[in-house]
Amino acid sequence: MENPQHSLPALFKQLGLADDPTGIDQFIASHSPLKPELHLADAFFWSESQAQLLRDEILEDADWADVVDRLDVMLRKGRAG
Repeated sequence: MENPQHSLPALFKQLGLADDPTGIDQFIASHSPLKPELHLADAFFWSESQAQLLRDEILEDADWADVVDRLDVMLRKGRAG
């Protein structure tokens, strides 16, 4: 059985966000950098359902975990990272 590979645009679509390169870049630019002690899903800008999706994917080490981790890194580094 193969593990599905998800993309960053697919995660943004799953979260109900703009999933084109410009939309993703704008989201990262306007919501970063996150404080080091803040868990990604606890950031103020997520809706309750978005935060729950992020938590579930990481806690369950689910199919989306790798791309959620990538988003976390991007939001910590900021636009220049």
